[in-house]
Amino acid sequence: MAHALQFPDGIRPRFDALVPALVGLLEGEVDRTANLANVAAVLFEAFGWHWVGFYRVDQLRDELVLGPFQGPVACTRLVRGRGVCAASWESGKTVVVPDVEAFPGHVACSALSRSEVVVPVVVEGEVVAVLDVDAVEPDAFREDHVEGLERVVELVAARWNGWA
Repeated sequence: MAHALQFPDGIRPRFDALVPALVGLLEGEVDRTANLANVAAVLFEAFGWHWVGFYRVDQLRDELVLGPFQGPVACTRLVRGRGVCAASWESGKTVVVPDVEAFPGHVACSALSRSEVVVPVVVEGEVVAVLDVDAVEPDAFREDHVEGLERVVELVAARWNGWA
């Protein structure tokens, strides 16, 4: 089913509209890839960021592997201990980087990315994936963005085990 998405102005009002829209979009679908793809697409469409997507934890290789995303071609695998996504994965906490060039060990998948926020998807106490969002502007992510993205990730985490 196709959805026409329209969002109000303002960060909080946009997330307030976006979260129920995602609930409806995800309802009844059990395929994890399809659902993560739609979450990335909705965020990309709603905010126009440079890159929005998921990296999921590959436990066998102890790496993050690229999942559904919107934006330019991305790094396929990210190693533990290097970059913003790995920092969020390892800490289990949201990491906001106002200037990626100042972040030690930053992994530059796109030379256009200037700021980044990564939110871990935590299920039963374990990080299973991260939501990665990049912007072309420095210091692009405000507290309202972080709170909204964390709400979206809570929605994903709450449904994770019901998806195949």
